[in-house]
Amino acid sequence: MSVQSSSIQKLAIDTIRTLSMDGVQAANSGHPGTPMALAPVAFQLWTENLSYNPQEPLWPNRDRFVLSCGHASMLIYSLIHVSGIKAIDKAGKGTSEPSLKIEDLKSFRQLNSPCAGHPEYGYAAGIETTTGPLGQGVANAVGMAIASKHLGAKYNKPGFELFDYDVYALCGDGDVMEGVACEAASIAGHMRLSNLCWIYDDNGITIEGHTDLAFTEDVPMRFRGLGWNTVVVEDANDLVALQAAFAEFKATKDKPTLIVVRSVIGYGSPNKANTHGAHGAPLGDEEIKLTKAAYGWPVDAKFLVPPEVPAYFAKTMGSKGSAANAEWNKKFADYKAKFPKEAAEVESIIERKLPAGWDAALKPFPADPKGLATRVSSGKVLNMLSPNYPALMGGAADLAPSTMTLIDAEKDFSPANYAGRNMHFGIREHGMAAALNGMSLSGLRPYGATFFVFTDYLRPSLRLSSIMHQPVLYVMTHDSIGLGEDGPTHQPVEHLAACRAIPGVYVFRPGDANEVIHCYIAAIKMDNHPSVMVLSRQNVPTLDRTNLGAASGAEKGGYVLSDCEGTPQVILMATGTEVPIIMDAAKKLSADGVKVRVVSMPCMELFEDQDPSYRESVLPKAVKARVACEAGIRLCWDKYIGLEGHFVGMSSFGASAPAPKLYEHFKITPDQVVAHAKLAIQG
Repeated sequence: MSVQSSSIQKLAIDTIRTLSMDGVQAANSGHPGTPMALAPVAFQLWTENLSYNPQEPLWPNRDRFVLSCGHASMLIYSLIHVSGIKAIDKAGKGTSEPSLKIEDLKSFRQLNSPCAGHPEYGYAAGIETTTGPLGQGVANAVGMAIASKHLGAKYNKPGFELFDYDVYALCGDGDVMEGVACEAASIAGHMRLSNLCWIYDDNGITIEGHTDLAFTEDVPMRFRGLGWNTVVVEDANDLVALQAAFAEFKATKDKPTLIVVRSVIGYGSPNKANTHGAHGAPLGDEEIKLTKAAYGWPVDAKFLVPPEVPAYFAKTMGSKGSAANAEWNKKFADYKAKFPKEAAEVESIIERKLPAGWDAALKPFPADPKGLATRVSSGKVLNMLSPNYPALMGGAADLAPSTMTLIDAEKDFSPANYAGRNMHFGIREHGMAAALNGMSLSGLRPYGATFFVFTDYLRPSLRLSSIMHQPVLYVMTHDSIGLGEDGPTHQPVEHLAACRAIPGVYVFRPGDANEVIHCYIAAIKMDNHPSVMVLSRQNVPTLDRTNLGAASGAEKGGYVLSDCEGTPQVILMATGTEVPIIMDAAKKLSADGVKVRVVSMPCMELFEDQDPSYRESVLPKAVKARVACEAGIRLCWDKYIGLEGHFVGMSSFGASAPAPKLYEHFKITPDQVVAHAKLAIQG
């Protein structure tokens, strides 16, 4: 320890270190080295700088702490325990129970333990986001900082600073190497997010060995080029230097800050040859005893928390956070009296509830044989929703004119106007999606847009949206070979199946403008799943519903669009732009005397949520002859058409040509559907 540390500081830091060692050893799995090295950094941040009330962990204006190097999870679990963070009830209020008991730390990495191998959002109060995939945590932190800036700019009034919280993210070499982190850092630098601080543990070690094997760049220089302020702390144990760095962050008002902290992984171990092993493996009982002896710690004590340590956290972080929280509560009560409309909006965001009348401006589209591209109707729906849904905020990865995601009545979110709701993420799909997760975790209802094929570039963040049950909206356009001349690199064929394969992701592919409305209604009513809106470049007719199933059927995921008298001989199913194709096929079959049912299936996941009797009413088991049509691959359709069912769609990549020519070339046509329907009927 540095000579600058007092005895209570040393005791607290060593408590965090020994808890981390003991937890990993008890699990016989995990990473003790980084928590040991970063204990002083985390201690100084939490006790002297983090504005956080352990009694009310969801206080809206709390500072956020993100452990991006999630493999060091015992660090945050130890901090949550010793700082006395309370568990929360269903209403999000603090209870009398601790968020993490010492027994929880003892069950690190075990089944049903809140102390998972990497921090998992929702498992314990004090964990602000799920981390583990490197780079995601720091990128989420960018979204949290965006939310703080936006909410402050929109709702703060003179004398009422409701939102001005800072966001701290602790990261390592792996984080700063990942592309998503660089994308997110570029966004943050451009947006001048001065409330964002990344603390980079520059310990020179990754799984394969020293970082020199693959990583020799000048990280501070890179971040300065991205528009960041940078500070270097040469010794992670120097609390005075750390405090000076945090003070510089708080004094910097025009850019985010990167604090580079030099540390020795597994600091404190007398056996320096084992410091690499300390990164990714338990130390072993003998090594732990030697290390504890070096600390002056009882060598046989396990999971020891001296009572002075929680008392010190309560005296520092706890007392300051409680006072700040109480002041905020009083201020907000006065705010509600003076600004009732704004206060109601703030409460809906804090409580993550839909405001009254959120859907009041939604108006059906008139029937139109020419119709609209569903990306166009989607843009119109977003504009209808925006005025009555203030939490809705987002934009595109440089493709707003193509994805139709700009809100006409809103201004751009920028350093000059953080109150704006139109986001410009640049060509940074992955950074965008990770930031959306951070925005969602902060109470906003964010959406992000790009071409559907580029879900390949953001899939890890989409997966984490689902793992964390965050209702992020992904607006994905140019959904098939229908985008035409751009060719196979831009034509998604396997992407519907790939997105549907992610548990908990609801994939919507509406068939006309009015299905778009009801798909958005269904998506927005869900508060615990991400949604992917898959939208066309080419026009589709807006159906005349006079003799057809109501478009509201889309809110059940699948519904009977047109039917016959009695039991159908064949059922035709489709999504999106292929719905008109099966409608035309149904007319041809009906003219031949075939009894046909047409089913629109805009969201398979939502259809599966319906009760069995409803699903049977749409797809009766007795009708075996079934044909599905979709301009993607067959995968996902077999559960509806059966192994012997017929599929009209893609089995290869696309090609470069006008869309009508491509549909003919790949035989995604009414005549092809008719031919397969007749074969299906024959059995």
